[in-house]
Amino acid sequence: MSRSIDYGRLMHRAMRSLIQEVLDQVALHGLPGDHHFFITFDTNHPDVGIADWLRDRYPEEMTVVIQHWFENLEVRDSGFSITLNFGDAPEPLYIPYDAISTFVDPSVEFGLRFETSQLDDDEDAEDGVEEDEAPLAEDVAEESHQDAEIVRLDTFRK
Repeated sequence: MSRSIDYGRLMHRAMRSLIQEVLDQVALHGLPGDHHFFITFDTNHPDVGIADWLRDRYPEEMTVVIQHWFENLEVRDSGFSITLNFGDAPEPLYIPYDAISTFVDPSVEFGLRFETSQLDDDEDAEDGVEEDEAPLAEDVAEESHQDAEIVRLDTFRK
């Protein structure tokens, strides 16, 4: 047993559980009001399921928007599958929760960002978990280790 409580890992699990619960409600009842989601994920994660042409176009990470048109949202314990429209072509996707680097709902100014330090990456590699360390916004404070934080929505505004 570890000599300390791994709050970072516990926080990641809780925040990913929150994403699962939100998507489960959307699968059951649809998106309420103006809610919509920007979800950025690591396309290199071994369990991500996307078409080859999408992986070629987005070799490291991809952001999808769940808003007006989506079908077949199926929420599982390890991730979710959904069909989204890419240039009038429906494409099925499977996104594991541990591949997600950001989850944002701009309608209510809510966002999460997941990142790890190199030490956590080494530990997670043993568990089969990989995460993206790229900063989401330039004005995010430089710290050696952050587990989850609220994301500034200016990044997604045009």
